[in-house]
Amino acid sequence: MKHLRSLILALAMLATFVTPALADTPPFVFPSGCCYYNGTIVRTVVPPAATPDGGRDNFYAVMGGVAGQKAIVAVAPGDKGYHGGDWAFYSVTWNVAPYLLTSEAAVLAASASGDVTMTRVPANDFKCPIQP
Repeated sequence: MKHLRSLILALAMLATFVTPALADTPPFVFPSGCCYYNGTIVRTVVPPAATPDGGRDNFYAVMGGVAGQKAIVAVAPGDKGYHGGDWAFYSVTWNVAPYLLTSEAAVLAASASGDVTMTRVPANDFKCPIQP
């Protein structure tokens, strides 16, 4: 149940970024972006699909972050090792006052310093391709 709540929260975080669709854009595109990748905002073009225990690329759902915080992905199309959006879900919770995280390196550094706790939640793995 805890894992399901984390997945629902992460998907709700994605949904909060939905803005009215443009006439030539499918309604499930997140034009304002869903996630950070190395400091750049990327977007999804299809709804996420649950793939429990099937993630291969790291996806960090930052819980309780600062304004403007989005989820963070470790790889993007064109990167060696990008598997089309097969996301291995990590819940990231704060141990200190939150600050903006925009890359996997920043998440890992925050974890190493004890600012955040990362918890791997394989039950929340999902598939959702992204594009820069």
